[in-house]
Amino acid sequence: MDDRERLHELRQQAHDAGIEGNSKMTEQQLRDALRMVGKGKQPQMSKHNAKR
Repeated sequence: MDDRERLHELRQQAHDAGIEGNSKMTEQQLRDALRMVGKGKQPQMSKHNAKR
């Protein structure tokens, strides 16, 4: 899987987790946000915290 496919898969996972508007997030930000959602944080709060 190349970088583009991996990023697309992360964006799809983020969308499925309820993290809306993730098109401008980096791979690391997506991973961080998904990790936070996995620990029970709200999706949009996770997005906000990951983008810091």
